[in-house]
Amino acid sequence: MADGKPHCWRCGAACAAFERIGRRDTCLSCGADLRCCRNCAFYLPAANNECREPQAERQVDKERGNFCDWFSPGGAAAQAGGSAAAAKAKLADLFGKK
Repeated sequence: MADGKPHCWRCGAACAAFERIGRRDTCLSCGADLRCCRNCAFYLPAANNECREPQAERQVDKERGNFCDWFSPGGAAAQAGGSAAAAKAKLADLFGKK
C-alpha cells in the first residue's frame, strides 16, 4: 500500500478511500469483495486456517465478504505491490521474455 489506500486482492487496483471497509464493499474495477480473507493483512496460506490471527474464526471461502472482527486491509495485493499482470511482467523481465 505505497499510496496509503487499500488495494484489491484480485486486480490490484487502489480502492476508494474507505473509513471502514464493509462486508458488501466491492472493487470498482473488477467487482471482487474487499472485506475478505484474501484482502486481509492476516491472510497467510501456510498458516492454520490460512490466517495468522489465532483467535479469528475460520472462514471457508477466502474470496467472499465476511464479518471477521480481525480484518485489517493490506492483503497480498498490497504486499506484492500490485496485480498478477504486474507480477507476470516482472517475471518476463527477469527471464528476458517479451
